[in-house]
Amino acid sequence: MSLEDKRNQIDPNRIPAHVAIIMDGNGRWAKTRGLDRSEGHVRGVDTVRAITEIASELGVKHLTLYTFSTENWNRPRTEVNALMALVGMAIVRETPDLIKNNVRLTIMGQLDRLPDETLRMLRQCMADTASCTGLQLNLAISYSSRWEITEATRKIAADVAAGRLNPADITPETVSAAMASPEMPDPDLLIRTGGDFRISNYLLWQLAYSELYFSPLFWPDFGKKEFIDAIITFQQRQRRFGLTGDQVTSQQK
Repeated sequence: MSLEDKRNQIDPNRIPAHVAIIMDGNGRWAKTRGLDRSEGHVRGVDTVRAITEIASELGVKHLTLYTFSTENWNRPRTEVNALMALVGMAIVRETPDLIKNNVRLTIMGQLDRLPDETLRMLRQCMADTASCTGLQLNLAISYSSRWEITEATRKIAADVAAGRLNPADITPETVSAAMASPEMPDPDLLIRTGGDFRISNYLLWQLAYSELYFSPLFWPDFGKKEFIDAIITFQQRQRRFGLTGDQVTSQQK
C-alpha cells in the first residue's frame, strides 16, 4: 500500500496532539548487520527526520523524542562521545529544514551534563527556530522521569518553604506545572520501537492516560508508513479516562 493510501485511512479530525516516542533499537539494528553501533545511531537520525516530517504534515502539534536517557551516560565512553557529537552535527544539519517546515525545537533534561559544544548547537537551533509556529519537536536528552519528578518536588518544596504555597493547595496541576515542559499537553500516544514492552523511566507522570503502541521494528526501520499505522491504531481505540465505554459514547453524541 502506498504512503498516500495509508494517509487516506486517517481521520484528520482525530490526530493526536502530542506523540511521544522511545526510539529504541539503533545499536541492535547495526549489530544484526555486522556494523558498529554508531552506524545505527547515524541511520536513526534519518528516521527522526522522516518521522518529524510526517508528524508535521499530519498536524501533530508536539513530538517528544527520547533522545538520550540519564542511564545512557553509563554506556561505554566511546559510544557516549559519538552520540553527543552526532546530536550536535545532526541538529546543525537539520536546522534549515526545521525552519523550512515551520518546526520549533525545544529540549529538556539534565542539560548541564551535556558537552558544551553539543549544548551550544542545540541552543542555537532553538534560537533559530523560536519563531516557528508549527510542530514543536521536543528532545528529551540526558533525561529521566525520576529526575524530572524529583526536580518538580524540589521546586514545590521550595515554594512551600518560602511561604509561596500552602501544602493543602498542592494539586495534580501544581505538579504538572513544575515539570520540565509544562507548556505541553500530556502525550495522547506513546510509540516504542525495538520490540520491548516497557516505559524505561520516560514521562511517567505525563503518560498516565496515554495510549501505548509497541513496534517490533528497530528505530532505523520505522518509517512514515509505520508512523501512520500507529496513528490509525490510536484512532481505533476508545479513550475512557476512567469512565465506562457507554459514558464515553454518550458524551460523544
